[in-house]
Amino acid sequence: MNANEELIQKFYTAFQNKDGQTMVSLYHPEIQFEDPAFGKLSGKEAGAMWLMLLEKSQNLTIRFSNIKANDTEGSANWEADYSFSKTGRLVQNKIQAKFTFIDGKIIQHKDQFSMWKWLGMAMGPVGYLLGWWPALGNKVKKEAVTGLQLYMKRKRM
Repeated sequence: MNANEELIQKFYTAFQNKDGQTMVSLYHPEIQFEDPAFGKLSGKEAGAMWLMLLEKSQNLTIRFSNIKANDTEGSANWEADYSFSKTGRLVQNKIQAKFTFIDGKIIQHKDQFSMWKWLGMAMGPVGYLLGWWPALGNKVKKEAVTGLQLYMKRKRM
């Protein structure tokens, strides 16, 4: 395993252990993060997102596999099982992650998953029926970012 594969493994092991501080420490200060639920986050926002999600999670289980990396780029597959806080519904999300590295840190992190499938699991029938509609995904993203901003304000980040 090369250094960047070890970096990815350390990131997801910390996630499994609900160790958000270690996760944040593996990000470059100028990290660029993106996923379908939060959209694009930069710098402290990206680290705060993980801290917030870990703080809110009650029954989170993380699994990861297929870690690959070279000197500049990497990837991994990971799965998260948890109850969505707003509905209590069980979510079993399968995510493909892509990374870019600089100075021994993660500078770019992009998670990809089906927002339609996620909405169906998180919201139930309404999510399955309307999950294809961009307005519903945009509403969820807006709520996620607003929640993150409130969290950062509360934590004085």
